Amino acid sequence: MADQYKVSAAIVAESEKRSFVFKIHGYSKLKELLKNGECVASPHFSVEGHNWFLRFYPNGYLEYHGAFICLLLDAVDDKSYVNAEASDICVLGDDGLPAPSLVGTLFSSVHSTYLGYNILREELDQQSWDIMDEDGCLSIKCDLIIKKDIQSEETTGNQFVLVPPSDLHRHFGNLLESMVGADVTFHVGGEKFLAHKFVLAARSSVFNAELLGAMKESVGTPIVIHEMEPDVFKSLLHFIYTDSLPVLEMACNQGEARPDVAMASHLLVAADRYNVERLKLICEHKLCSRIDANMVATSLVLAQQHNCNGLKEACLQFLSSPSNLEAVVLTDGYEYLKLSCPSVLKELIARLLPVEMKAAKDIVMAI
Repeated sequence: MADQYKVSAAIVAESEKRSFVFKIHGYSKLKELLKNGECVASPHFSVEGHNWFLRFYPNGYLEYHGAFICLLLDAVDDKSYVNAEASDICVLGDDGLPAPSLVGTLFSSVHSTYLGYNILREELDQQSWDIMDEDGCLSIKCDLIIKKDIQSEETTGNQFVLVPPSDLHRHFGNLLESMVGADVTFHVGGEKFLAHKFVLAARSSVFNAELLGAMKESVGTPIVIHEMEPDVFKSLLHFIYTDSLPVLEMACNQGEARPDVAMASHLLVAADRYNVERLKLICEHKLCSRIDANMVATSLVLAQQHNCNGLKEACLQFLSSPSNLEAVVLTDGYEYLKLSCPSVLKELIARLLPVEMKAAKDIVMAI
């Protein structure tokens, strides 16, 4: 099934903007197979040195998107979206021209980690005979406009005032380091952290409720954080104050859990716990790009427990390869997956049965 229902991409034009055509293979089957919040993803493609990919949700991205197909133009690197000024997405007819009523409506901010578009599914299905080829392939065109670096042009003329980029994050980072005016104390794993209530409350609805809202009376002083390592909480604070992550170590020994993967996993849990959505998505992106046989089972459990649909889809696609699946079955992580999320294994079996009977039977035997 992984080969039959997939997303492929090709560059079809390039000027001040990049245009791509994505072909959604087996749209009708995908619509039946995938639930709301589940997607297929295109291969990564590069624009201005950064990697992007398209996520296609045939039954909507969020619960209130159920009447739409959703298309998310996503940055593999969480900084990639800075290069994108705007993007237009539309469905192409069988003549290769945009279908007038099937143009995506932007539902995410251009300052988000992705550019999200909705297209009314009823409109698409009504025109299916005119827009899909004989193999049931749906073509979607995406125009990604790249910001031009105009600084060099400005500096060639008479320039008396040079306005620097925003350094708000640096000032808040300095505030975090100095702790001037700190008014709340946390104890995490034997270590003490100072912070500012209003900064935390502005960035996290959970901290808002705990520090300023209805829960503040039940929160002790100092606040003790359980089930979290000090370095994870420190990184969480760093992101809350600066909107960026500290550099995660990449070095590791072969066969061991990589420090960057482990930290991204712990930070994802922390971000979900405190409802820091952008941090959660960044960690999910990092884990999607670090999938291998040693880590995929753990990442799949994490995705299932914390409602990370993109990471779950990336793991299931990795496991759709018989060679990858055979390698994973031999790992300790697979036993953890069986015990923690047997329903996910059943979903994987359902995907494999039509196209990889032997691999599916191997999973059944292992269960």
